[in-house]
Amino acid sequence: MYLMRIGAPGAEKPVVRVDDRHYIDVSDVTPDFDERFFAAGGPALLAERVAAGEAREFAGERIGAPIARPHQILCIGLNYSDHAAETGQAVPDEPILFTKSPNTLVGPNDDVRIPRGATKTDWEVELGIVIGRRTSYLDSVEEARDRIAGYCVVNDVSERAFQMERGGQWSKGKSAETFNPAGPWLVTPDEIADVRNLGMWLDVNGVRRQTGTTKTMIFDPYVIVHHLSQFMVLEPGDLINTGTPPGVGMGHDPQIWLQPGDVMELGIDGLGSQRQHVVGPR
Repeated sequence: MYLMRIGAPGAEKPVVRVDDRHYIDVSDVTPDFDERFFAAGGPALLAERVAAGEAREFAGERIGAPIARPHQILCIGLNYSDHAAETGQAVPDEPILFTKSPNTLVGPNDDVRIPRGATKTDWEVELGIVIGRRTSYLDSVEEARDRIAGYCVVNDVSERAFQMERGGQWSKGKSAETFNPAGPWLVTPDEIADVRNLGMWLDVNGVRRQTGTTKTMIFDPYVIVHHLSQFMVLEPGDLINTGTPPGVGMGHDPQIWLQPGDVMELGIDGLGSQRQHVVGPR
């Protein structure tokens, strides 16, 4: 199942994508794809409604993030061995955790805004995990499988000067407005043959900057969910960004940073693609 939210910011309605031209409105079943929806059973609640058909045609509606604003956005750093190498950092012994403000979440094709004072804004195509059930202290990695509602494309936009040069934690380089485009869909696990073997890519202004695969993840999605559950409670609808493959702007020589007017295009096999224009500070 492919869950989408379409409509103006703050007024999105939940739908299920049928194909590139059609969707089924499920707002009569749930008002949104939010914590309450996932806690109550998530996509399973929609099976009867989707089976009934009544598909409508897309009419140029804006695509929002595939989930409502989550309780938290958790992020795993340096989770690809080849990305760790390009940044000159050691492969971590366990997942590196930081957070992003939940209000960074925007739609897959919304503008990305460079914040005031920024000088080193960067891109990162990533696999996103959405939690389907309240989760804590899992006994095994295998248990994590049925705690995942689905997967999506995310762009973990980062301001490296804030992140690396201003002291403290990474979060302040990650939490500017618009710094977490997500979608276009939340794809349920049954639609994905192997989440640990998905191609990933990102272009800037038509030039390929990132090419990778989830095969090179150091910690796979199940390990990540199990690990995080030992330290905190994961709520239904929470989003986890799982790290990026090589090719970020920081890793180039010379380094490359996003500028107003740039266009990012990115995607992951089976999960769809995104396109964002970069705009200047307010």
